[in-house]
Amino acid sequence: MKLHFHGGAQSVTGANYLLEANGARILIDCGLFQGNRFSESLNYEAFPYDPKAIDAIFITHSHADHTGRLPKIYKDGFRGKVFLTEPTKAVAHIALYDTYEKIKQEAEEEDREPLYSPADIEGIMELARGFNYRTPIDVAPGVVATLHESSHILGATMIEFVVKENGHEERIVFTGDLGNPPSLLLNPIDYVGEADYLVIESAYGNRLHEDRSQRRELLLNAIRETVESKGTLMIPSFAIERTQELLLELDTLFENNKLPRVPIFLDSPLATKITEAYGKFSRYFNPDAVEVLKNNAGLFRFPWLRFTHSVEESKSINNIPAPKIVIAGSGMSQGGRILHHESRYLSDPNSSILFIGYQVKGSLGRRIQDGDKEVRIFGQIIPVKCRIRSIGAYSAHADQAGLVKCVSMAAVGGRLKNVFIVQGEDDSAQALAQKIREDLGIAATVPRPHTLADLTRNGALSSS
Repeated sequence: MKLHFHGGAQSVTGANYLLEANGARILIDCGLFQGNRFSESLNYEAFPYDPKAIDAIFITHSHADHTGRLPKIYKDGFRGKVFLTEPTKAVAHIALYDTYEKIKQEAEEEDREPLYSPADIEGIMELARGFNYRTPIDVAPGVVATLHESSHILGATMIEFVVKENGHEERIVFTGDLGNPPSLLLNPIDYVGEADYLVIESAYGNRLHEDRSQRRELLLNAIRETVESKGTLMIPSFAIERTQELLLELDTLFENNKLPRVPIFLDSPLATKITEAYGKFSRYFNPDAVEVLKNNAGLFRFPWLRFTHSVEESKSINNIPAPKIVIAGSGMSQGGRILHHESRYLSDPNSSILFIGYQVKGSLGRRIQDGDKEVRIFGQIIPVKCRIRSIGAYSAHADQAGLVKCVSMAAVGGRLKNVFIVQGEDDSAQALAQKIREDLGIAATVPRPHTLADLTRNGALSSS
Protein backbone atom coordinates (compact mmCIF):
# COMPACT_ATOMS: atom_id res chain seq x y z
CA MET A 1 0.00 0.00 0.00
CA LYS A 2 1.43 3.34 -1.08
CA LEU A 3 0.35 6.95 -0.60
CA HIS A 4 1.44 9.79 -2.90
CA PHE A 5 1.19 13.44 -1.81
CA HIS A 6 0.50 15.38 -5.03
CA GLY A 7 -1.24 18.41 -3.54
CA GLY A 8 -1.80 19.82 -0.07
CA ALA A 9 1.77 18.96 0.94
CA GLN A 10 3.35 22.02 2.62
CA SER A 11 0.42 23.95 1.16
CA VAL A 12 -3.04 24.85 2.45
CA THR A 13 -4.67 24.37 -0.96
CA GLY A 14 -4.66 21.91 -3.86
CA ALA A 15 -5.48 18.79 -1.82
CA ASN A 16 -4.75 15.72 -3.95
CA TYR A 17 -3.59 12.35 -2.61
CA LEU A 18 -3.20 9.05 -4.47
CA LEU A 19 -3.68 5.83 -2.52
CA GLU A 20 -2.55 2.59 -4.17
CA ALA A 21 -4.02 -0.49 -2.52
CA ASN A 22 -4.72 -4.02 -3.81
CA GLY A 23 -4.15 -2.89 -7.36
CA ALA A 24 -6.67 -0.04 -7.07
CA ARG A 25 -5.68 3.59 -7.65
CA ILE A 26 -7.80 5.90 -5.50
CA LEU A 27 -7.63 9.70 -5.32
CA ILE A 28 -8.63 11.60 -2.23
CA ASP A 29 -9.67 15.12 -3.24
CA CYS A 30 -8.78 16.98 -6.42
CA GLY A 31 -8.57 20.63 -5.43
CA LEU A 32 -7.44 23.91 -6.89
CA PHE A 33 -4.21 25.55 -5.85
CA GLN A 34 -5.21 29.01 -4.64
CA GLY A 35 -3.26 32.11 -3.84
CA ASN A 36 -2.99 35.22 -5.94
CA ARG A 37 -5.37 33.99 -8.65
CA PHE A 38 -7.81 31.15 -9.26
CA SER A 39 -5.91 30.21 -12.41
CA GLU A 40 -2.50 29.71 -10.87
CA SER A 41 -0.08 27.98 -13.22
CA LEU A 42 0.02 24.92 -10.96
CA ASN A 43 -3.59 24.19 -11.85
CA TYR A 44 -2.73 24.05 -15.55
CA GLU A 45 0.08 21.55 -15.13
CA ALA A 46 -0.55 17.95 -16.16
CA PHE A 47 -1.54 15.62 -13.35
CA PRO A 48 1.48 13.61 -12.11
CA TYR A 49 -0.44 10.39 -12.83
CA ASP A 50 -2.61 9.14 -15.67
CA PRO A 51 -6.21 10.31 -15.01
CA LYS A 52 -7.50 7.45 -17.16
CA ALA A 53 -5.87 4.94 -14.78
CA ILE A 54 -7.60 6.28 -11.66
CA ASP A 55 -10.35 3.93 -10.44
CA ALA A 56 -12.13 6.18 -7.97
CA ILE A 57 -12.06 9.64 -6.40
CA PHE A 58 -13.25 10.36 -2.87
CA ILE A 59 -14.13 13.96 -2.00
CA THR A 60 -13.96 15.16 1.61
CA HIS A 61 -16.01 18.34 1.07
CA SER A 62 -17.13 20.92 -1.46
CA HIS A 63 -14.60 23.75 -1.05
CA ALA A 64 -12.70 24.59 -4.25
CA ASP A 65 -9.32 23.64 -2.81
CA HIS A 66 -10.68 20.09 -2.55
CA THR A 67 -12.94 19.91 -5.63
CA GLY A 68 -11.82 22.61 -8.05
CA ARG A 69 -9.83 20.39 -10.45
CA LEU A 70 -12.49 17.67 -10.72
CA PRO A 71 -13.70 19.01 -14.09
CA LYS A 72 -10.09 19.15 -15.29
CA ILE A 73 -9.41 15.53 -14.42
CA TYR A 74 -12.60 14.60 -16.28
CA LYS A 75 -11.41 16.67 -19.24
CA ASP A 76 -8.10 14.75 -19.13
CA GLY A 77 -9.80 11.36 -19.32
CA PHE A 78 -10.96 10.21 -15.89
CA ARG A 79 -14.09 8.06 -16.12
CA GLY A 80 -14.13 6.20 -12.79
CA LYS A 81 -16.51 6.76 -9.89
CA VAL A 82 -16.65 9.76 -7.58
CA PHE A 83 -17.73 9.11 -3.98
CA LEU A 84 -18.97 11.85 -1.65
CA THR A 85 -21.97 12.77 0.50
CA GLU A 86 -25.21 14.01 -1.06
CA PRO A 87 -24.86 17.55 0.37
CA THR A 88 -21.29 17.75 -0.94
CA LYS A 89 -22.48 16.71 -4.38
CA ALA A 90 -25.24 19.33 -4.43
CA VAL A 91 -23.10 22.19 -3.12
CA ALA A 92 -20.06 21.33 -5.26
CA HIS A 93 -22.24 21.36 -8.39
CA ILE A 94 -23.19 24.97 -7.66
CA ALA A 95 -19.73 26.05 -6.52
CA LEU A 96 -17.90 24.61 -9.54
CA TYR A 97 -19.89 26.86 -11.87
CA ASP A 98 -19.05 29.89 -9.76
CA THR A 99 -15.37 28.97 -9.82
CA TYR A 100 -15.59 28.42 -13.57
CA GLU A 101 -16.77 31.99 -14.10
CA LYS A 102 -13.74 33.33 -12.25
CA ILE A 103 -11.38 30.98 -14.08
CA LYS A 104 -12.91 31.93 -17.42
CA GLN A 105 -12.51 35.64 -16.73
CA GLU A 106 -8.87 35.25 -15.74
CA ALA A 107 -8.18 33.00 -18.72
CA GLU A 108 -9.56 35.69 -21.03
CA GLU A 109 -7.33 38.29 -19.39
CA GLU A 110 -4.32 36.00 -19.89
CA ASP A 111 -5.34 34.96 -23.42
CA ARG A 112 -5.48 31.23 -22.78
CA GLU A 113 -8.07 28.50 -22.61
CA PRO A 114 -10.01 28.08 -19.36
CA LEU A 115 -8.98 25.19 -17.13
CA TYR A 116 -12.19 23.35 -17.99
CA SER A 117 -15.63 23.86 -19.54
CA PRO A 118 -19.22 23.62 -18.25
CA ALA A 119 -19.47 20.31 -20.14
CA ASP A 120 -16.65 18.98 -17.97
CA ILE A 121 -18.54 20.02 -14.84
CA GLU A 122 -21.60 18.12 -15.98
CA GLY A 123 -19.46 15.15 -16.99
CA ILE A 124 -17.79 14.76 -13.62
CA MET A 125 -21.06 15.25 -11.74
CA GLU A 126 -22.62 12.40 -13.72
CA LEU A 127 -19.94 10.14 -12.25
CA ALA A 128 -20.63 11.28 -8.69
CA ARG A 129 -22.47 9.02 -6.25
CA GLY A 130 -23.75 10.33 -2.92
CA PHE A 131 -23.48 8.23 0.24
CA ASN A 132 -24.62 8.64 3.83
CA TYR A 133 -22.26 8.78 6.76
CA ARG A 134 -21.17 5.43 8.25
CA THR A 135 -22.20 3.46 5.16
CA PRO A 136 -19.46 0.99 4.09
CA ILE A 137 -18.47 1.43 0.43
CA ASP A 138 -16.83 -1.44 -1.45
CA VAL A 139 -14.21 0.36 -3.52
CA ALA A 140 -12.20 -2.59 -4.80
CA PRO A 141 -11.47 -6.15 -3.68
CA GLY A 142 -10.15 -5.88 -0.12
CA VAL A 143 -10.74 -2.10 0.05
CA VAL A 144 -13.70 -0.68 2.00
CA ALA A 145 -14.27 3.02 2.69
CA THR A 146 -16.53 4.71 5.23
CA LEU A 147 -17.45 8.41 5.43
CA HIS A 148 -17.56 10.06 8.87
CA GLU A 149 -18.92 13.49 9.88
CA SER A 150 -16.04 15.98 10.16
CA SER A 151 -18.21 18.98 11.19
CA HIS A 152 -16.29 21.34 8.87
CA ILE A 153 -19.07 22.32 6.44
CA LEU A 154 -22.33 20.72 5.37
CA GLY A 155 -21.64 17.19 4.15
CA ALA A 156 -17.93 17.31 4.96
CA THR A 157 -16.38 13.99 5.84
CA MET A 158 -13.38 12.18 7.17
CA ILE A 159 -12.67 9.13 5.03
CA GLU A 160 -11.67 5.83 6.60
CA PHE A 161 -10.15 3.16 4.36
CA VAL A 162 -9.77 -0.43 5.55
CA VAL A 163 -7.40 -2.37 3.31
CA LYS A 164 -6.91 -6.12 3.62
CA GLU A 165 -3.71 -6.95 1.81
CA ASN A 166 -1.31 -9.89 2.04
CA GLY A 167 -3.17 -11.41 4.95
CA HIS A 168 -3.27 -8.38 7.22
CA GLU A 169 -5.43 -5.27 7.64
CA GLU A 170 -4.41 -1.62 7.51
CA ARG A 171 -6.64 1.33 8.37
CA ILE A 172 -5.85 4.79 6.96
CA VAL A 173 -7.89 7.90 7.71
CA PHE A 174 -7.99 11.22 5.82
CA THR A 175 -9.44 14.07 7.87
CA GLY A 176 -10.03 16.45 4.96
CA ASP A 177 -10.63 19.75 6.73
CA LEU A 178 -11.49 19.10 10.36
CA GLY A 179 -14.22 21.17 11.99
CA ASN A 180 -14.13 23.50 14.96
CA PRO A 181 -16.87 22.16 17.26
CA PRO A 182 -19.30 22.85 18.66
CA SER A 183 -20.89 24.09 15.45
CA LEU A 184 -24.00 26.24 15.51
CA LEU A 185 -25.24 24.33 12.48
CA LEU A 186 -23.70 20.85 12.30
CA ASN A 187 -23.49 17.75 14.44
CA PRO A 188 -20.29 16.87 16.37
CA ILE A 189 -17.23 15.29 14.78
CA ASP A 190 -17.46 11.52 14.40
CA TYR A 191 -13.88 10.71 15.37
CA VAL A 192 -12.29 7.56 13.96
CA GLY A 193 -10.28 5.37 16.31
CA GLU A 194 -7.78 2.56 15.88
CA ALA A 195 -6.13 3.92 12.75
CA ASP A 196 -2.76 2.74 11.47
CA TYR A 197 -2.15 5.94 9.52
CA LEU A 198 -3.71 9.39 9.73
CA VAL A 199 -3.51 12.17 7.13
CA ILE A 200 -4.51 15.35 8.93
CA GLU A 201 -4.89 19.01 7.97
CA SER A 202 -2.92 21.74 9.75
CA ALA A 203 -4.26 25.15 8.71
CA TYR A 204 -4.22 26.23 12.37
CA GLY A 205 -1.59 23.74 13.50
CA ASN A 206 0.41 26.38 15.37
CA ARG A 207 -2.45 28.40 16.86
CA LEU A 208 -5.30 28.28 19.32
CA HIS A 209 -8.61 29.98 18.61
CA GLU A 210 -10.18 32.40 21.05
CA ASP A 211 -12.47 30.79 23.58
CA ARG A 212 -15.77 30.14 21.84
CA SER A 213 -17.61 31.84 24.69
CA GLN A 214 -15.87 35.08 23.67
CA ARG A 215 -16.50 35.03 19.94
CA ARG A 216 -20.06 36.40 20.10
CA GLU A 217 -18.86 39.31 22.21
CA LEU A 218 -15.98 39.95 19.81
CA LEU A 219 -18.47 40.03 16.94
CA LEU A 220 -20.69 42.43 18.87
CA ASN A 221 -17.69 44.66 19.62
CA ALA A 222 -16.81 44.84 15.92
CA ILE A 223 -20.39 45.78 15.10
CA ARG A 224 -20.71 48.31 17.91
CA GLU A 225 -17.50 50.17 17.15
CA THR A 226 -18.47 50.47 13.49
CA VAL A 227 -21.98 51.64 14.37
CA GLU A 228 -20.66 54.19 16.84
CA SER A 229 -18.29 55.64 14.26
CA LYS A 230 -21.06 55.57 11.61
CA GLY A 231 -19.02 53.41 9.27
CA THR A 232 -19.53 50.28 7.20
CA LEU A 233 -18.60 46.83 8.51
CA MET A 234 -17.37 44.59 5.70
CA ILE A 235 -17.34 40.85 6.33
CA PRO A 236 -15.69 38.79 3.56
CA SER A 237 -17.39 35.45 4.02
CA PHE A 238 -17.09 32.05 2.43
CA ALA A 239 -20.37 31.22 0.73
CA ILE A 240 -20.28 27.67 2.06
CA GLU A 241 -20.87 27.31 5.81
CA ARG A 242 -19.22 30.47 7.18
CA THR A 243 -22.05 32.61 5.85
CA GLN A 244 -24.76 30.31 7.16
CA GLU A 245 -23.20 29.98 10.61
CA LEU A 246 -22.63 33.74 10.82
CA LEU A 247 -26.29 34.34 10.01
CA LEU A 248 -27.30 31.98 12.82
CA GLU A 249 -25.02 33.85 15.22
CA LEU A 250 -26.43 37.21 14.19
CA ASP A 251 -29.98 35.92 14.58
CA THR A 252 -29.20 34.82 18.15
CA LEU A 253 -28.04 38.37 18.87
CA PHE A 254 -31.18 39.74 17.22
CA GLU A 255 -33.48 37.49 19.26
CA ASN A 256 -31.68 38.54 22.46
CA ASN A 257 -32.08 42.24 21.55
CA LYS A 258 -28.31 42.69 21.36
CA LEU A 259 -27.91 43.24 17.63
CA PRO A 260 -27.86 46.96 16.80
CA ARG A 261 -30.69 47.89 14.44
CA VAL A 262 -28.66 48.64 11.34
CA PRO A 263 -29.15 47.47 7.74
CA ILE A 264 -27.49 44.09 7.13
CA PHE A 265 -26.98 42.87 3.56
CA LEU A 266 -26.05 39.45 2.23
CA ASP A 267 -24.50 40.58 -1.04
CA SER A 268 -23.47 37.25 -2.53
CA PRO A 269 -25.43 35.43 -5.24
CA LEU A 270 -23.37 32.30 -4.58
CA ALA A 271 -24.01 32.38 -0.84
CA THR A 272 -27.71 32.82 -1.56
CA LYS A 273 -27.73 29.79 -3.88
CA ILE A 274 -25.75 27.72 -1.37
CA THR A 275 -28.08 28.76 1.44
CA GLU A 276 -31.04 27.57 -0.66
CA ALA A 277 -29.25 24.26 -1.26
CA TYR A 278 -28.72 23.90 2.49
CA GLY A 279 -32.48 23.91 2.86
CA LYS A 280 -32.68 20.54 1.11
CA PHE A 281 -30.42 18.90 3.68
CA SER A 282 -31.72 20.12 7.02
CA ARG A 283 -31.54 16.51 8.25
CA TYR A 284 -27.77 17.06 8.50
CA PHE A 285 -28.23 20.01 10.92
CA ASN A 286 -28.02 19.66 14.65
CA PRO A 287 -31.32 19.82 16.60
CA ASP A 288 -30.68 23.32 17.97
CA ALA A 289 -30.19 24.76 14.47
CA VAL A 290 -33.35 23.09 13.22
CA GLU A 291 -35.29 24.63 16.11
CA VAL A 292 -33.96 28.15 15.39
CA LEU A 293 -34.53 27.98 11.66
CA LYS A 294 -38.08 26.62 11.74
CA ASN A 295 -39.32 29.80 13.45
CA ASN A 296 -38.61 31.95 10.37
CA ALA A 297 -40.49 32.59 7.13
CA GLY A 298 -38.04 30.30 5.36
CA LEU A 299 -34.63 28.79 5.85
CA PHE A 300 -32.26 31.63 6.84
CA ARG A 301 -34.98 34.16 5.91
CA PHE A 302 -34.41 36.38 8.92
CA PRO A 303 -36.43 39.59 9.31
CA TRP A 304 -33.32 41.68 9.87
CA LEU A 305 -31.51 40.49 6.72
CA ARG A 306 -31.67 41.85 3.18
CA PHE A 307 -30.64 39.69 0.22
CA THR A 308 -29.23 41.50 -2.82
CA HIS A 309 -29.52 39.37 -5.94
CA SER A 310 -28.91 41.63 -8.93
CA VAL A 311 -25.97 43.90 -9.70
CA GLU A 312 -28.33 46.88 -9.41
CA GLU A 313 -29.38 45.79 -5.91
CA SER A 314 -25.74 45.38 -4.96
CA LYS A 315 -24.87 48.86 -6.20
CA SER A 316 -27.82 50.33 -4.31
CA ILE A 317 -26.11 49.40 -1.02
CA ASN A 318 -23.86 52.40 -1.63
CA ASN A 319 -26.92 54.64 -1.35
CA ILE A 320 -27.80 53.37 2.13
CA PRO A 321 -26.36 55.72 4.75
CA ALA A 322 -23.89 54.26 7.23
CA PRO A 323 -23.80 52.56 9.64
CA LYS A 324 -24.44 49.28 7.83
CA ILE A 325 -23.09 45.74 7.59
CA VAL A 326 -22.23 44.02 4.33
CA ILE A 327 -21.55 40.28 4.17
CA ALA A 328 -20.16 39.35 0.76
CA GLY A 329 -17.94 36.88 -1.03
CA SER A 330 -15.35 35.86 -1.59
CA GLY A 331 -14.03 34.82 1.80
CA MET A 332 -10.40 35.66 0.97
CA SER A 333 -11.26 38.73 -1.16
CA GLN A 334 -10.08 36.95 -4.29
CA GLY A 335 -13.11 37.98 -6.31
CA GLY A 336 -16.81 38.57 -5.94
CA ARG A 337 -18.75 41.56 -4.72
CA ILE A 338 -16.68 42.11 -1.57
CA LEU A 339 -14.05 43.73 -3.80
CA HIS A 340 -16.44 46.52 -4.75
CA HIS A 341 -17.15 47.27 -1.11
CA GLU A 342 -13.47 47.07 -0.17
CA SER A 343 -12.53 49.48 -2.97
CA ARG A 344 -15.05 51.93 -1.50
CA TYR A 345 -14.60 51.52 2.26
CA LEU A 346 -11.07 50.25 2.98
CA SER A 347 -9.87 53.86 2.88
CA ASP A 348 -12.52 55.00 5.38
CA PRO A 349 -11.13 55.17 8.95
CA ASN A 350 -14.68 54.99 10.30
CA SER A 351 -15.29 51.62 8.65
CA SER A 352 -14.08 48.13 9.55
CA ILE A 353 -13.27 44.85 7.87
CA LEU A 354 -13.80 41.64 9.83
CA PHE A 355 -12.16 38.35 8.85
CA ILE A 356 -13.89 35.22 10.15
CA GLY A 357 -12.18 32.59 7.99
CA TYR A 358 -8.69 31.44 7.06
CA GLN A 359 -6.81 33.76 4.70
CA VAL A 360 -4.36 31.83 2.54
CA LYS A 361 -0.90 33.30 1.99
CA GLY A 362 -0.83 35.51 -1.11
CA SER A 363 -4.54 36.30 -1.09
CA LEU A 364 -5.80 39.88 -0.93
CA GLY A 365 -7.51 39.09 2.36
CA ARG A 366 -4.24 37.90 3.86
CA ARG A 367 -2.43 41.05 2.74
CA ILE A 368 -5.07 43.24 4.35
CA GLN A 369 -5.10 41.09 7.47
CA ASP A 370 -1.29 41.26 7.71
CA GLY A 371 -1.41 45.07 7.67
CA ASP A 372 -0.53 46.16 4.14
CA LYS A 373 -1.07 49.93 4.02
CA GLU A 374 -2.37 49.87 0.46
CA VAL A 375 -3.68 47.23 -1.93
CA ARG A 376 -4.57 47.06 -5.61
CA ILE A 377 -8.23 46.43 -6.49
CA PHE A 378 -9.56 46.71 -10.06
CA GLY A 379 -6.28 48.25 -11.11
CA GLN A 380 -6.51 51.04 -8.53
CA ILE A 381 -4.30 51.58 -5.49
CA ILE A 382 -6.54 51.67 -2.41
CA PRO A 383 -5.14 52.93 0.91
CA VAL A 384 -6.11 50.75 3.87
CA LYS A 385 -7.22 53.05 6.69
CA CYS A 386 -10.19 51.16 8.12
CA ARG A 387 -10.07 49.04 11.27
CA ILE A 388 -8.96 45.44 10.70
CA ARG A 389 -10.45 42.75 12.93
CA SER A 390 -10.18 38.95 12.93
CA ILE A 391 -12.04 36.33 14.95
CA GLY A 392 -10.42 32.91 14.67
CA ALA A 393 -13.12 31.17 16.69
CA TYR A 394 -15.51 31.50 13.74
CA SER A 395 -13.14 29.46 11.63
CA ALA A 396 -14.46 26.15 10.32
CA HIS A 397 -11.01 24.66 10.98
CA ALA A 398 -9.89 22.97 14.18
CA ASP A 399 -7.08 24.74 16.03
CA GLN A 400 -3.98 22.99 17.36
CA ALA A 401 -5.81 21.56 20.37
CA GLY A 402 -8.60 20.22 18.17
CA LEU A 403 -6.14 18.63 15.77
CA VAL A 404 -4.20 16.97 18.58
CA LYS A 405 -7.48 15.61 19.97
CA CYS A 406 -8.22 14.02 16.59
CA VAL A 407 -4.80 12.35 16.61
CA SER A 408 -5.30 11.07 20.14
CA MET A 409 -8.65 9.58 19.14
CA ALA A 410 -7.07 7.86 16.13
CA ALA A 411 -4.38 6.48 18.44
CA VAL A 412 -6.89 4.57 20.58
CA GLY A 413 -5.89 0.92 20.45
CA GLY A 414 -2.19 1.71 20.03
CA ARG A 415 -2.07 0.98 16.28
CA LEU A 416 -1.17 4.45 15.01
CA LYS A 417 2.19 4.22 13.25
CA ASN A 418 2.50 7.61 11.55
CA VAL A 419 0.64 10.89 11.20
CA PHE A 420 1.08 12.79 7.94
CA ILE A 421 0.62 16.55 8.36
CA VAL A 422 -0.83 18.28 5.28
CA GLN A 423 -2.96 21.27 4.19
CA GLY A 424 -1.09 23.90 6.15
CA GLU A 425 1.70 26.38 5.63
CA ASP A 426 5.04 24.83 6.51
CA ASP A 427 5.50 26.55 9.88
CA SER A 428 2.01 25.50 10.93
CA ALA A 429 2.51 21.90 9.80
CA GLN A 430 5.90 21.60 11.49
CA ALA A 431 4.56 23.02 14.76
CA LEU A 432 1.74 20.48 14.78
CA ALA A 433 4.13 17.62 14.00
CA GLN A 434 6.34 18.64 16.91
CA LYS A 435 3.34 18.93 19.25
CA ILE A 436 2.16 15.42 18.32
CA ARG A 437 5.59 13.92 18.84
CA GLU A 438 6.13 15.66 22.17
CA ASP A 439 2.66 15.29 23.69
CA LEU A 440 1.55 11.94 22.29
CA GLY A 441 4.83 10.20 21.49
CA ILE A 442 3.58 9.33 18.00
CA ALA A 443 5.57 9.62 14.78
CA ALA A 444 4.49 12.69 12.78
CA THR A 445 5.78 13.63 9.34
CA VAL A 446 5.39 16.66 7.06
CA PRO A 447 5.59 15.32 3.49
CA ARG A 448 7.08 17.44 0.72
CA PRO A 449 5.16 17.80 -2.55
CA HIS A 450 5.22 14.67 -4.73
CA THR A 451 6.68 12.41 -2.06
CA LEU A 452 5.65 8.78 -1.56
CA ALA A 453 4.85 7.07 1.72
CA ASP A 454 5.34 3.30 1.74
CA LEU A 455 2.63 2.12 4.11
CA THR A 456 4.13 -1.36 4.22
CA ARG A 457 7.19 0.22 5.88
CA ASN A 458 5.54 2.38 8.56
CA GLY A 459 5.10 5.28 6.13
CA ALA A 460 8.74 5.74 5.11
CA LEU A 461 8.97 8.66 2.67
CA SER A 462 10.76 8.83 -0.66
CA SER A 463 10.44 10.71 -3.94
CA SER A 464 7.22 9.87 -5.73
